[in-house]
Amino acid sequence: MAGSAMLAALTPGVARAETPAAAPADATTPAAADDVNGVPDVVVTATRRETNLQKTPIAISVVDPQVIKDRHIQSLIDLADGAIPSLRVATFEARQSALTVGIRGIVPFDQNQTARDTGVGVYIDGVNLGRSQGLNAALFDVERVEVLRGPQGTLFGRNTEGGALSIVTKAPTGEFDGRATAGFGNYGQYTGELHLDLPEIANIAFKLDGLVQHQNATTTNPLPGNYGWNYYNRYGGRLSALWKPVDGLSILVAYDQAHDENTPFYSQLVTYNPKNLPVGSYTGTKLVCPAGAATCIAPLPALVQAAGDRRMKAADIGVPQQLSVDKTHGLSSTIKYEITPDLELRSITAWRGVDTSQWDNSGGAHRTVFVPNGKFSRYSLSDLRQNQFSQELQLVGHAGGLDYVAGLYYYTERAEEAAATPSSNQWNADGTGYTILSPIVTGTIASGNQGWAYGSRYVQRDSWAKAHSYAAFAQATWTPAGADALHLTVGGRYTKDKRKGVLFTVQNKPTNYGFRFDNGRFDPMATIAYDLTPNAHVYAKYATGYRAGGANDRSQTFASFGPESIKSYEVGAKMDLFDRRVRLNLAGYIMDRKGTQTDFDNVDTRQFLADGVTPNPTFNLHTEETRNAPGMSRIRGIEADLTVRPVDGVTLGGAYSYTYTHVPATPNPFLNNALYQVYVVYTPRNAASAYADYEVPVGGGDTKLRFHIDGNYGSSVYSFQNESTKTDPTFIVNGRIALADIRLNDHGQRFTLAAWSRNLFNNAFIYRRSAANALVLGDYANFNAPRTMGLEGTINF
Repeated sequence: MAGSAMLAALTPGVARAETPAAAPADATTPAAADDVNGVPDVVVTATRRETNLQKTPIAISVVDPQVIKDRHIQSLIDLADGAIPSLRVATFEARQSALTVGIRGIVPFDQNQTARDTGVGVYIDGVNLGRSQGLNAALFDVERVEVLRGPQGTLFGRNTEGGALSIVTKAPTGEFDGRATAGFGNYGQYTGELHLDLPEIANIAFKLDGLVQHQNATTTNPLPGNYGWNYYNRYGGRLSALWKPVDGLSILVAYDQAHDENTPFYSQLVTYNPKNLPVGSYTGTKLVCPAGAATCIAPLPALVQAAGDRRMKAADIGVPQQLSVDKTHGLSSTIKYEITPDLELRSITAWRGVDTSQWDNSGGAHRTVFVPNGKFSRYSLSDLRQNQFSQELQLVGHAGGLDYVAGLYYYTERAEEAAATPSSNQWNADGTGYTILSPIVTGTIASGNQGWAYGSRYVQRDSWAKAHSYAAFAQATWTPAGADALHLTVGGRYTKDKRKGVLFTVQNKPTNYGFRFDNGRFDPMATIAYDLTPNAHVYAKYATGYRAGGANDRSQTFASFGPESIKSYEVGAKMDLFDRRVRLNLAGYIMDRKGTQTDFDNVDTRQFLADGVTPNPTFNLHTEETRNAPGMSRIRGIEADLTVRPVDGVTLGGAYSYTYTHVPATPNPFLNNALYQVYVVYTPRNAASAYADYEVPVGGGDTKLRFHIDGNYGSSVYSFQNESTKTDPTFIVNGRIALADIRLNDHGQRFTLAAWSRNLFNNAFIYRRSAANALVLGDYANFNAPRTMGLEGTINF
């Protein structure tokens, strides 16, 4: 697709401008001659015009191609290591195919649905990516990734409460240029990349990008003929053309297509009977407790392992596991017309789509309580189709001391998803063995008689949703004459959102549950910025953000929920010190969120009703309801970014974020609306990242030896909104050594050979953990990926 495909095409970094883990990017402008050894300037387009990052009164982190190479970032999920402490990326459930993206504590628990939006906007070349599905694809050739922290409601619009992740790709240059990369690594990894710029013909320049990424499973499956877990195979391509028919007019057209085959991370049992309950025994299918025990826990079959803090290399139970497949595609055009030297009209038009076929059998026997001859291993199946269209017009101008931008925006999408959750395995009578159930069933399809092949599925839910969004916006920055150190910015955006949908299948029966959402919203912003010196800048900012309401398609009635909104108060400072050898950027913020969209979910793991004999008709059913939290949720934070160049050839950096979150207790629909404490997921109270780069010339030419190492820490987090159980703290080290720019001939061809490793010390930690089954079985969890390493070579020609 084009969202995460994006980052993979990135395959080459985080800019060392404001966040650690960076190095001067392709997006940097050359520093002045007397600052050649200082921290370089970085150009960003967060305000819809090119500005110096240090003089832009927004907290921004920039990911550049060098950082992508150094960290071996292949897709968005690789940013989950904490390269940018305020940016949080995680799998939804354990799936690589759908990602949760959050900034500054705005991290939705379940945005993997058709009728709800994200809290952080993901954009590629100004085009919003409407769904979380497909975000982990690979593609493109990226110039930079801008991570805008804090509400961006004025210029980026809907669903950017926490911020925006904006990917800017490299446009055709009209001059012949190319780059090819090939590599291999452990777990059967191989990668290939080709980027080709063609000479301009008849005022038209073309650019071709292609990519392939492959990795075998890191947890193997003992069932022959089936895939293991954490497998991926991604490939895609992009064609772009830049036409300049007359002076002042440019038309950029691009088409991309990506294909991502993957399996989820493995969900393993980490504790059995953590409450130390008596262990019962079975009479038929009824659990009988020991004499005198009021309650007890089911026995654990000998085949099932409670692995503790050990990441399993091989699953204990073999299960059917097919590949999930995500297909993404998009066509866009960006037109720029210079009306006058100080006024430009822009148009961004885009069509995008994503098709996903989900096959998620990550849990084995680790979420289902053993019952003699009982079924287990919930196979989560889903088919989603989404298409979207967007059109944006911008008028960008300058007049005297006034810089301004105004525009109109329209967005529409349609999405449909059908889901089923059959069991794939069945125990024998005493738990010493199991069989694989048939994917095809005969007779009437029912909750107790279903398979996973198309035509044999018991469809638990099927729904469609449509959305339309309209907006008008304007923003202006005034620098008063005679006070050119002062910059005053005001802006606003009016948004009208309409959404409707129908849940037309529930429990394999036709239904007609519909919802409608219609709401208008104005989001203002104001900033005061002041240049203390040419290299020191401070600002204070007020901004608001908004996330549209919708409906939860895991609800049995397609229950709707209202919008949420946020007010943000921020102060910051950006400083280049000691002849630009040191760059220090600071930000502090207070955010108050009203109507927080809070999810309550339940997975029914009971195979039989209370009598122990009657089959449970809702076995394996995942239901979820969303409620708007009462009162005000509070988010408070501090961020710091440091880059130091103490001597030539050495760059050191670090970033830190502190994030406090609190959501008021919210009525839980599964507990008779009793007030229930909820939590913000995947948001560490403390997170930090640090890196060191060393570059030394080799020989007498441009060849250099480059060393990179980075370390990334995050404190424990909640991974489920309704559970107080936390994950492990995280710590990951990545490294790369490269012999770069080896001259091959006199025609400019150069070669780079690099060795890399992610999770260099093979640290194992739980990034997702649930104690929901603690009373009947134990905690299950997902571990991070093990150490990966490899070699790659790149030719520039």
